[in-house]
Amino acid sequence: MNSKSLIILSLTTCLFMSCHRENKAEAIGENNPLLAVYETPYEVPPFNEIENHHFKPAVMEAIQLQQNEIEAITANGAKATFANTIEALENSGNLLKRITTVFYNLNSANTNDTLQAIAQEIAPELSKNNDNIYLNEKLFNKVKTIWDNQIELKLSAEETKLLESKYKAFKRNGAALNDEDKDRLRKINEELSVLSLKFGDNVLAENNNFELVVENKAQLAGLPEEIVTAAAEEAEARGKKGKWVFTLHNSSVMPFLQYAKDRELRKKIWTAYQRRSDNGDKFDNRSNVVQLANLRMEKAKLLGYKNHAAYILEERMAKTPENVYKLLDEIWQPALKKAKQEEADIKKMMVADGINDNVQPYDWRYYTEKIRKQRYDLDEQELKPYFSLNNVREGIFTVTKKLYGLQYKQLTNVPVYHKDVTAWEVTDEAGMHIGILYMDFYPRASKKGGAWMTSYRKEKMEGGKRVAPIISIVCNFSKPTGNNPALLTFDETLTFFHEFGHALHGLLSNVKYESLSGTSVYTDFVELPSQIMENWAAEPEVLKMYAKHYKTGEVIPDELIEKLQKASTFDQGFATVEYLAASYLDLDYHTLTEPLTQNVVPFEEASMKKLGLPSSIIPRYRSTYFNHIFNGGYSAGYYSYIWSGVLDTDAFEAFKSTSLFDEQTARSFRINILERGGTADPMILYKQFRGAEPSIEPLLRKRGLDGKKATVQKPQTEETSL
Repeated sequence: MNSKSLIILSLTTCLFMSCHRENKAEAIGENNPLLAVYETPYEVPPFNEIENHHFKPAVMEAIQLQQNEIEAITANGAKATFANTIEALENSGNLLKRITTVFYNLNSANTNDTLQAIAQEIAPELSKNNDNIYLNEKLFNKVKTIWDNQIELKLSAEETKLLESKYKAFKRNGAALNDEDKDRLRKINEELSVLSLKFGDNVLAENNNFELVVENKAQLAGLPEEIVTAAAEEAEARGKKGKWVFTLHNSSVMPFLQYAKDRELRKKIWTAYQRRSDNGDKFDNRSNVVQLANLRMEKAKLLGYKNHAAYILEERMAKTPENVYKLLDEIWQPALKKAKQEEADIKKMMVADGINDNVQPYDWRYYTEKIRKQRYDLDEQELKPYFSLNNVREGIFTVTKKLYGLQYKQLTNVPVYHKDVTAWEVTDEAGMHIGILYMDFYPRASKKGGAWMTSYRKEKMEGGKRVAPIISIVCNFSKPTGNNPALLTFDETLTFFHEFGHALHGLLSNVKYESLSGTSVYTDFVELPSQIMENWAAEPEVLKMYAKHYKTGEVIPDELIEKLQKASTFDQGFATVEYLAASYLDLDYHTLTEPLTQNVVPFEEASMKKLGLPSSIIPRYRSTYFNHIFNGGYSAGYYSYIWSGVLDTDAFEAFKSTSLFDEQTARSFRINILERGGTADPMILYKQFRGAEPSIEPLLRKRGLDGKKATVQKPQTEETSL
């Protein structure tokens, strides 16, 4: 998942330039590290100095500073120009951006009760500040003056895009509304900001509160030794030595569902997993979903749109809900057909085991793993020793060096926000500084689930010089167990490559304006750089570079690579159907034109019944824990992964038609996609790289939804691949 769901920010200018450092104590206070110039290597946040109580006063002071900056723009009696209006607006609030990016990143990756309480307190203030800018009539009139006279100004392409972005932001945030509607919009925005935070906090609490405690080792039959060891270590950490504890974190619950022979225990942990925030207690999200959906619908109508999806998709590649439904429908039927075939295979194996029940969701992963082993002689546990976290990381470093000439050096002299976090300097082939990259891999109670990339500082130009980005990727991979390093499943390996693709989008950005930098693109385009990176992970040539046994150093055998390739489309019916179901559910909530009055559970059931979703599969995210759309930046946009999937599979064929590391193709992808951020329409950027619009056929082939078997490439030898 990308960090557009977070507030992403940069270092401040003006008051905090070096020429003003001697006055910083008088201007901004001397005891709050968030308000001072960062006296750290590479000007990274001083995590070692920041304490919880610093945040709220810093935010409030920074809000006031931004309002002063806005007032200076509107009070300027000179003729409105691009520089004194648009660029001044772009540069306002730099201090606030810098502070809130640290706050919201920590609230996602290393939170606590105090931070969550502060988030609830500052959310209305930030919403109010945003409204005070976009509902400022004087400011909008100045922006509109520039917009109406842009032809005369002879702006550059990037300046034109920035102007368009600012003008549309005012229109889409209610600048043209009457006073009564503006007041209502302010209230809606405030309520949405608080409800969204509450939704996410509830899901995190549910993840942390549940534990499946096993006292009889016989009930662990089928589980790999490393999973049992991890459960024993978790139990000991919770004061339950001699027992085994499994949690709702993916690195715990998913292996349990995949390997545990005890069907009743699988049912128990699955029930808890799919009932998160749907238990009628203080962490229940059902009413929050209703309120969020209804407030978004009301806001969209207030702004002149049919529904929330129409409002959101106006600024996406898809443009309309109808276009999204059309894409989903094209993939749904072949995916559903394949999923039903997979269900029939599971049913046969269950009957052979003496189970005459229908296939249940808690059966799917368990029997899928057995079928995979039977059909392809492929056991995921046989693969994991070749995918140690360090080896995968080095593989990614090698791939990005061969593609883009990047080099990485681990830093030990910069502050980090948790002991598990590592920091790296990224340079180009000439040793020039590109940016800083944080990596945070392991699950903990203070971290939300999933994986994402975010920025502590986005790339921009300042005084003619490039301000280097500070990027972070956050994951929830399986921890090291006993004396063994962290061993990743192949899915986790793909996740690592995926998030690193997002990181490249941020690190290699090369634009003038921060608000157009890096991942500041449409959400149905932002997944292209991340998803295309996944393709290299499974290529035989690349596997030979990094998939090495953590004990012996042995390169992954050709036989295992061939098995992996043959099984590449296995279970893709299920994976595609559960994803599409969630995408449809997202759209069904956000195409509402009348308030939702019923409980979200029957609403969701009706949505899935309309699709014909088998009872053995549920949406990848049910309503009450669908963080992407109710606590992130993907409302009416969860389809983006499949939309970008069309782009990434088509784009990767440009490499496959030449070579995986073709210099010219890599340079084109870097220049036209990774460096450009949001400086042009995404389809224009894509066609500049590819030469044509994308085809859906490569996606269907990759997922085995075209009715053909997966092709197998003969792995190259280690010598030729290196």
